[in-house]
Amino acid sequence: MKIEDNKPKKKTGLIGLWTNYQEKHPNIAQFLMFFILSNGVTVLQIVIMPVFRSIFSKTELVNTSFQIWQLGHNFDGTPYYVFDYAAGAIAIGGGGGLAYFLSVQLSIAIAQVINFFAQRKITFKSNSNVWKAAFWYFIAYIIITIGAAAAQGFYKAPIYDLLMNSWGLGSTGETLADFVTMIINSAISFWVFFPIFKIIFKQEPEKVEK
Repeated sequence: MKIEDNKPKKKTGLIGLWTNYQEKHPNIAQFLMFFILSNGVTVLQIVIMPVFRSIFSKTELVNTSFQIWQLGHNFDGTPYYVFDYAAGAIAIGGGGGLAYFLSVQLSIAIAQVINFFAQRKITFKSNSNVWKAAFWYFIAYIIITIGAAAAQGFYKAPIYDLLMNSWGLGSTGETLADFVTMIINSAISFWVFFPIFKIIFKQEPEKVEK
C-alpha cells in the first residue's frame, strides 16, 4: 500500500528558481519585481504618448498656452514655470501648448493606474484597504507630478533643441526627445515611488474567524 505524500510539490523551471529566490532574498526579489513592472509601465507610456500627441496636435490646444506657477526666472531672464507649455508646436519653436501637457499627463495617468494595481497585487501582495492606499497613492502622484514638472524645465528645452536642431533630426529628433523626456520623468517617479509603496502597500495579518 502506497502512502500518499501530502507535502506540496516543489516548483521547477524558471518559476521554481524565482520562488526559491524570493524565499531566500525577499527584499531584493520585491525590488526586482518593482523594477520589472515599472519598466513595463514606462514602455506603455512611451507607446501611448505619441497617440495622444497625434490626436491633440490636430486641435487648437496646440496654440493654447499652459504656463502656470512661476518660480523665479531662467538664466536668460524669462519666467520659469512649474508647468511650462508655451503655445505653438515644438517643431516651430513653441512648447507644445495645452496639447503637449494633456498628452504627457494622460499617458502618465493611465500608466500609473495600471501600475497601482499591478504593484499592489504582484510586487507587494498587499491586502490592506485598497481605498486608503489609493488615496495616499493619489496624493503622492500629485506631488511627484509637480516635482517632475518643475525639474523638466531644466532639461526639456535643451533636449529638444539638441535632437531637432543641433543634430538636425527634425521630426525624428522630436520623437526621440519625447522618448528621452519620458524616460527621465519615469526614472524620477521610479526612485520616489518605491519607498512610498513600501508604506502604503502593507500586508496585514489575516483575521481568524472564531
